[in-house]
Amino acid sequence: MSGFIYSLVKVIVKTGLYGYHKNITISGLEHIPVDQPVMFLPNHQSALIDVLLIATDCNRKPYFLTRSDVFKGKFLKRVFNYFQMLPIYRMRDGRDTLSNNDAIFNSCAEILNRSEALLLFPEANHSLQRRVRPLSKGFTRILFRAFELYPDLDVQLIPIGFNYKNAVHFSDEVSIHYGKPISAKSLYNAGDLNTSSITIKKKISTSLQQLTTHIPSDDKYETVINRLINEKSDFLNPTVNNDKVKSYSKQQLSDSNEVVILNENNDFFKSVFSILNFPVVFIWRSWLKPKVPEDEFMGTFRFAFGLVSYPIYLLLLFIILSSLFTLSIAVVVIVLLTIVNVLLVKYGLR
Repeated sequence: MSGFIYSLVKVIVKTGLYGYHKNITISGLEHIPVDQPVMFLPNHQSALIDVLLIATDCNRKPYFLTRSDVFKGKFLKRVFNYFQMLPIYRMRDGRDTLSNNDAIFNSCAEILNRSEALLLFPEANHSLQRRVRPLSKGFTRILFRAFELYPDLDVQLIPIGFNYKNAVHFSDEVSIHYGKPISAKSLYNAGDLNTSSITIKKKISTSLQQLTTHIPSDDKYETVINRLINEKSDFLNPTVNNDKVKSYSKQQLSDSNEVVILNENNDFFKSVFSILNFPVVFIWRSWLKPKVPEDEFMGTFRFAFGLVSYPIYLLLLFIILSSLFTLSIAVVVIVLLTIVNVLLVKYGLR
């Protein structure tokens, strides 16, 4: 029964993700080993959406390292444990909690020794900026603990590049690029852990910079991103964008300081969508959206709200229509509304 619930939730979430996004493009799934220990290492831009996109399509059943402050209450702990989420403790959780990570690292090592998959974000934070940020050494500590406890173990590191068209807006598009596996053992020297950590982090960072749009310069970031926007660059294609970034000269950048606001002429479709789904849209805009703490969480909150509220909206609408008219009319209206919404998300909005 427990496996059935996991599979059912996975199908529901995957259906929701493909309904929420205008388009999801995935490449490189063939790089993922089927029966070897794997550590998924993606860049991190859109909070929980990043996790869900990997969990529903990576062809493995990964464990997730999750900030410890969400593990509050016995019920939530049971839910998170069921979905293979492990708490990771940070300095902000209190210095005295950091010692708890020792047991978590041992659990991660055991998971890898069972040839299972582990997902964690090497940047250790999230940001909508189109760049790969400095990597934390946390994931290398887990690797080294695994090699210490299981000397014959090797772990395949899979860098993953997320590329959102605009993660704050709805409906959005995203491309996910899985890189080729990297043998962690081949970069590991038990006698020099510091150098091993630096080498592994550099290798993963370099791979991530090829799998997502990477603008390395802090002082020129806004100028570069504005130029890419002005050129109507396809942010789903990191290879083309990275070539552009490398080709820009100082003179070109000085000539493109202002961003051009592009009119996508989709106000009509947005209005139609808002009218057809008025109760859901109204609650989102007036109540929940103002409570979103950061833009990086916008997609996560919107998706979670839609996943829960939209089926309720359809159910209530069905009950009202079937009581006022006939069951057949209610079914037809619900089906048509669903089809129109899908068409608007896929072709009308944005």
